[in-house]
Amino acid sequence: MESKNITRRDFLKTAGAGTVAIGAAVACGPKGAQTTGLAEELGPEEMPLRTNPNTGDKCSLLGYGCMRWQMTKDENGKDIIDQNSVNELVDYAYNHGVNYFDSAPVYLQGQSERATAKALLRYPRDSYYIATKLSNFGDTSFETGYNMYKTSLANYETDHLDYYLLHSLPDYDGFKKRFVDNGLIDFLLKEREAGRIRNLGFSFHGSKEGFDSMMATHEQYHWDFVQIQMNYVDWHHPAGECDAEHMYNELTSRNIPVVIMEPLLGGQLSNVPNAIADALKAHEPSKSIASWAFRFVGSHPGVFVVLSGMTYMEHLQDNLSSYLHFKPLNDEEFALLDDMASLIRNYPLVPCTGCQYCMPCPYGIDIPGIFRHYNNAINTGEIAESTEQANYKELKKKYLTSYSKAIDTVRQADHCINCGQCMSHCPQHIRIPQQLQRIDRYVEKLKQDKL
Repeated sequence: MESKNITRRDFLKTAGAGTVAIGAAVACGPKGAQTTGLAEELGPEEMPLRTNPNTGDKCSLLGYGCMRWQMTKDENGKDIIDQNSVNELVDYAYNHGVNYFDSAPVYLQGQSERATAKALLRYPRDSYYIATKLSNFGDTSFETGYNMYKTSLANYETDHLDYYLLHSLPDYDGFKKRFVDNGLIDFLLKEREAGRIRNLGFSFHGSKEGFDSMMATHEQYHWDFVQIQMNYVDWHHPAGECDAEHMYNELTSRNIPVVIMEPLLGGQLSNVPNAIADALKAHEPSKSIASWAFRFVGSHPGVFVVLSGMTYMEHLQDNLSSYLHFKPLNDEEFALLDDMASLIRNYPLVPCTGCQYCMPCPYGIDIPGIFRHYNNAINTGEIAESTEQANYKELKKKYLTSYSKAIDTVRQADHCINCGQCMSHCPQHIRIPQQLQRIDRYVEKLKQDKL
């Protein structure tokens, strides 16, 4: 997405106007959407459960995404997952009703599945649901895929996987190359028939045409569930080529349970620009900014599970509070979020979710770190726009100093040579080299006082 030119002053004016229009007719809510039989059960201070109409599984509306566990160092200085932290978080989540845990062989340098399993194995196997993936990105041979599947079973010390995903499909051609031509899909279908895979689905990152090409395969493969990116920004204002509303409606029309990833858009919807935060707080002063995003996705009846990668206890506790006493959005609140989504897309943020799929950069550039630092400066309003600003020198110094502290000099944006290797891996379809060059130009203008 190429950002539009809009100053912070213009943004504040627009945000003020947007809050006046809250009573407008809502177009983004689930009203009129076809329900899928995903029944919701909610008791006092209990996690809402959504029922899989195909298996009867009662899964927690909030699912644990296991790609962001805390890391520490072992005695040799190697990066490893902090197992004590994982155990603590899993215990708290489990004891508050979370029973769906999603990982992948490629998460956290290949350590996520086993760390998640160690925490879960302390509980009865039939009290939680394992979701993991076949992440055969680099090597599409049958042997690699087969071994990855068997390793997942071994990591979890189980004879079955509850929810198994073909990881990050862009379209039918990608599916054919990674799973059809090598015979893997035939093997996985037999595993499903044998009960070792209880539900077979895929996660999707691609265009509308790509998604539709995968939906055309449903009659042949009978997908048990599909995982998509959905949040109140991507509903009507997607950064990529496929809007969440289209995917959601296509899935619910086929009675396919919908699992949600990126409800916070990589954390962006928990750290929105101040003007948007003020508008949301004015409506619900006691609720966190992130809670709006979780209530949005949970308010759609076809949503089966909402995944969130919760690194710290405060993240987990806040997300739990959004669902333990779940209150679906009303029409006024849907309209408010649609207004806020429009403003967010018009502001010059980089739509990066921090998924790390672009890493490692062959030239050592910290791509997610650069984007995160820049977006944080935009969100907090602590960014220099012109040398004529009264506090320009203060903002300039703060940005340049914090940039140097956050990103090592050799990993900064000026080292990008525009090789483009990162772009094919980005699920958000960000033109990464262009965005890095844009940020580098901004830094150079700051240094030379040419804003």
